[in-house]
Amino acid sequence: YPDRFMHVGELNRMGAIIRKEGNIAFIVGVPALSGTQVRASDLRASAALVVAGLMAEGRTEISDIHHLDRGYVTMERKLAAVGARIERIERV
Repeated sequence: YPDRFMHVGELNRMGAIIRKEGNIAFIVGVPALSGTQVRASDLRASAALVVAGLMAEGRTEISDIHHLDRGYVTMERKLAAVGARIERIERV
């Protein structure tokens, strides 16, 4: 899948250190991620950004989160049920 790393740029915006070379990603561990505004480009990106956002310090806002619904029904409710501070805000 050629676009499998589309979310890497968004994770880097949160403070991750990830470098792509072809179909390989090189990841350097960081002490913490920082919450910011990011955009989900597909199902895989949505799930990765939700997990990163839960780990990040501060607030993370993910736009285009509708991709998540294709594979993870009511993920935010399930995560909230186990203690995550997460909510979905519908934009009009």
